[in-house]
Amino acid sequence: MIVGVPKEVKDHESRVGVTPAGVKALVEAGHKVLVEQAAGALSAMPDDEYQAAGAEIVGSAYDVWRLADMVVKVKEPVEKEYKHFRPGLVLFTYLHLAPLTDLTNALLDNKVTGIAYETVRDRFGALPLLTPMSEVAGRMSVQVGATYLEKEHGGRGVLLGGVPGVAPGNVCIIGGGIVGTNAAKIALGMGAKVTLIDLNLNRLRELDDIFGGRLYTVASNSYNIERATSEADLVIGGVLIPGAAAPKIVTKAMVSKMKKGAVIVDVAIDQGGCIETARPTTHSDPSYEVDGVVHYCVTNMPAAVPNTSTLALTNATFPYVLKLARLGAKAAIAEDKGIAEGVNTYEGTLTYGAVAEAQQREWKAIAELV
Repeated sequence: MIVGVPKEVKDHESRVGVTPAGVKALVEAGHKVLVEQAAGALSAMPDDEYQAAGAEIVGSAYDVWRLADMVVKVKEPVEKEYKHFRPGLVLFTYLHLAPLTDLTNALLDNKVTGIAYETVRDRFGALPLLTPMSEVAGRMSVQVGATYLEKEHGGRGVLLGGVPGVAPGNVCIIGGGIVGTNAAKIALGMGAKVTLIDLNLNRLRELDDIFGGRLYTVASNSYNIERATSEADLVIGGVLIPGAAAPKIVTKAMVSKMKKGAVIVDVAIDQGGCIETARPTTHSDPSYEVDGVVHYCVTNMPAAVPNTSTLALTNATFPYVLKLARLGAKAAIAEDKGIAEGVNTYEGTLTYGAVAEAQQREWKAIAELV
């Protein structure tokens, strides 16, 4: 198979879909790898490392997309990449289609087989390709939140860890999954007072044990959420329904009752956000204010630390890349139920129910098509 690795073009997206180590393994397995010039440069992976691993360096994205049987990316394609879509192309990347009607249309109209990292499942039913970036984003959310709490960024001027004689800052985390757990780890490490809200009482028990009772766990309901957010200096949104639009857990009315200069970091923004006042932002223009509350809603947060993020992501994605290359997409989908769960579009048909529900479209299960 010819595997294509284009340079990412989303705003300040610095990660890359395959590392030189991955190229070497693909080439040793008998495949050809085309890497766009400077695709890995911002992740500290220069062209000469790719060449030494056996890749062919290609001068333009057009040629990578045109010649590849399968394109491996990091982020969902942006509008200027839609022109590269064509029947028979396999696209393996994060897609986050639920809020992206135009991208869904382009994939369907051009009969692209779109396999989304965020909906691939392992044999335990977990989301192995979403986990590493959720770990990075969860840890970054506190780091970013602490920065935006500084006065020069519009924040309240609060140091999360406090100092002797001065109380620490209050962090409210919505969701006890991978994002929330990693955010709690960093916030507690910085010395903040941390409240974590989740619907699942068993998960709250687990987190209470994991953090030795240092974490305040609260059952999720509108009363508790309003109270916790009104007291918080930093609110982190980490609610996920796989493949679907995120539910709006924190309402506009709740945001209006928050402290002036408090900060919201909505990590769920890729799926539309779990804060009602959240809208997607970029690394070039990352924040805005609503009712005096600073909102940071960058859709590709891990791109700020691309070397760490690329290595963490490709550790998880590469076994799937190798399997898709070895078997071909159709056979891999038929053989591996986890890969089949990742298929969002297949030869002109929408195949993921949560996306169909979010966009009010018809869909078919992939098992009916393969």
